[in-house]
Amino acid sequence: MSVPSESQHKVRFGAFELDLRTAELRKSGQELTLQGQPFQILTLLMDRPGELVTREELKKGLWASDTFVDFEHNLNKAVNRLREALGDSAEQPKFVETLPRRGYRWIGPVIQNGNDNAAIESRLVVPEAERASERAGRSRKFWKLVVPAICLSVTLTIGFFLYSRRARPLTEKDSIVLADFTNTTGDPVFDDTLKQGLSAQLSQSPFLNLLPDQMVRETLKLMGRAPGDGLSPEVAREICVRSSSKAMLAGSISSLGTQYVIGLKAVNCNSGEVLAQEQVQAAAKEEVLKVLSQEASKMRQTLGESLNSIRRFDVPLYQVTTPSLEALKAYSTADIARAQRGDRAAIPFLRRAIELDPNFAMAHAFLATLYVNLQETSLSTESMKRAYDLRDRVSEKEKFYIESHYYHFVTGDLEKANQVYEQFAQTYPWSEGHLVNLAVSYGSMGKYDKAVAATLEALRQDPENYVAYANLVAIYTNLNRLDDARATYQKMLENKRDYPDAHVSLYGIAAAQGDVAEMRRQVAWANGKVGIEDILLAQQADTEAFYGRLGEAREFSRRAIESAHRAGKKEAAVMWQMNESLRESEFGNWQVARHGAAAALAVASTRDLQTMAALILAQSGDAGHAQKMSDDLARRYPLDTLIDGYWLPTIRAAIELDHNDPAEAIHLLQGAASYELGAVLFTADWAAPLHPAYVRGEAYLRVHRGKEAAAEYQKFVDHWGAVRNFPLGALARLGLARAYAMQGDSAKAHTAYQYFLTLWKDADPDIPILKQAKAEYAKLQ
Repeated sequence: MSVPSESQHKVRFGAFELDLRTAELRKSGQELTLQGQPFQILTLLMDRPGELVTREELKKGLWASDTFVDFEHNLNKAVNRLREALGDSAEQPKFVETLPRRGYRWIGPVIQNGNDNAAIESRLVVPEAERASERAGRSRKFWKLVVPAICLSVTLTIGFFLYSRRARPLTEKDSIVLADFTNTTGDPVFDDTLKQGLSAQLSQSPFLNLLPDQMVRETLKLMGRAPGDGLSPEVAREICVRSSSKAMLAGSISSLGTQYVIGLKAVNCNSGEVLAQEQVQAAAKEEVLKVLSQEASKMRQTLGESLNSIRRFDVPLYQVTTPSLEALKAYSTADIARAQRGDRAAIPFLRRAIELDPNFAMAHAFLATLYVNLQETSLSTESMKRAYDLRDRVSEKEKFYIESHYYHFVTGDLEKANQVYEQFAQTYPWSEGHLVNLAVSYGSMGKYDKAVAATLEALRQDPENYVAYANLVAIYTNLNRLDDARATYQKMLENKRDYPDAHVSLYGIAAAQGDVAEMRRQVAWANGKVGIEDILLAQQADTEAFYGRLGEAREFSRRAIESAHRAGKKEAAVMWQMNESLRESEFGNWQVARHGAAAALAVASTRDLQTMAALILAQSGDAGHAQKMSDDLARRYPLDTLIDGYWLPTIRAAIELDHNDPAEAIHLLQGAASYELGAVLFTADWAAPLHPAYVRGEAYLRVHRGKEAAAEYQKFVDHWGAVRNFPLGALARLGLARAYAMQGDSAKAHTAYQYFLTLWKDADPDIPILKQAKAEYAKLQ
């Protein structure tokens, strides 16, 4: 059967014309913007005019069965976008009719053009009375025209169906291993550079699934090779077989006089069959990236990606990356350096890439991500802002990456970041990195169940994702699911994934269980390990404070600060200093706390540090300064979810307590309940769960509402996995004792006071809050 001609792919309805071949919709000759899911819904409905297409059928048509996405929300949104494009409405539909809780139906006319002279109106559901009237008026001449046209329509439909379902070398679930380019030009600028560029070009595609670099490195280990070994076509093909991938893609570049010959070849890993092959010449060195970009697009089509997908996701390589070969070379070198020697080793190469091309958007974004990992918040913000400004110069996938990170780490708008992460997951279901970040965002908001779901989906897509494993250990701990947390950690060890940050999570499990010996073992493990030692020392400082050993806590904080400085983590060092001042304020050493906060801000003044300083000042009697700082935070970070929903209510409530207005403090904290289990500052591995609940409990005590105060302090007991060694967890026990005493329940108060004093049996005797607790307990006797 012949392939339908271009005119046979055009369908008209009203003033609209739909071209199925080019995926274009026009109204009165003017092209409309309608892509992705709204376009797919249009074609699905028009394929069955007059019939109910259920919501379940649309879901299956739009998303793979294992896609992680809010189906109902995204389906409703896509249908609304379709209606907007057609000028249609749900209340008075001309084209798309809603059948409540069931699905949708196409009710508009459909005219398909088989050729210039034949037009056929497709079947529609018409009321029986109208149908009978139409039958009475039909003539034999009408049937002579319509019957052949219907036959032609059916023939064209079958032909188009078979054409669109033709066999493809790859499917969406098949992964590809990318081999190194074979460079015989003698010019080192092409080494690793063209592979990096090709990877960026192919990664735009939601159809192609490149095997992640981490899985490549782990497979190399299983082969007895070093993780940084080169990937010749032979090695790449073996990795392809071992990882159950479908194809290996190899590239080459050679000189031909003053020109360059670039070749790409995709091979079936198991059979050796050539699935696709392209070869083209570049007239000059400056044309190589442009030619490679064009060649990659052809390769995508040959491997089975639809023309519609390629048109939507095919930004030229010079725009996806950079027109500068030297800048791309520096970028690829940074990627290799990071894999072999860690985040900090990659930074000089990224800086060099940006020097060569200041408009290299992904170099700025990559640099921002490394700074986040290294807890250099201000540098990360600066780089991500620059990447965001350049986001119109990148591919759809890179735009998702830049925008999600910008909202997450720069503006702090977690709701907006989550929307972009979810769109990322919907468009690129086989790229698991966005799911890991989505889980981090959910965790920051205290939505741990959602964080678990996103992390498990990331691990389903990439069972080797050690970052997701480490995060899952921490999330399970926050949910009090310690058995699951330990099992996850053991699975990491079985798979030889002893990721350093997982030891922080293991410390958290031990803290939740009160396993002092295990906590100290983890601190000993970190001794001398640059970049991780300071985090575990700071954790141990909190543990010592949890038990009231404030002198030892100060010593561990001092060591954490020194370790961070040795590792070049300036902002982390200031964070540990600020955390120490926060403890002092909570324990009643207000002058020490204010002095420490001021000293820390003199060294660095990031958003996180200013937030903590404002809380310290509010708690330690400097309400005026705290008010100014909180107003400044509100002005500079109006979109920040946690600033607005967690920290500012807590700071302002503490200010009202200083003003002796507990009722206003309670009012200010009403909106903080949604986020009070979160507030994790991932840039510094520091958490402050339930701080609003603690301040709310203090306010209830001030207005003599013991029952309500006890409910707030009880949250620390119920969520002990999230609280762990956080010093407020111990102070909340004292709050419970005071609340029970206020209610006149002497037995419960006596038990609660004993619990707190037992926790603090080795505490420093001069801590102000301890002296108060002992005096209160004596009166109770």
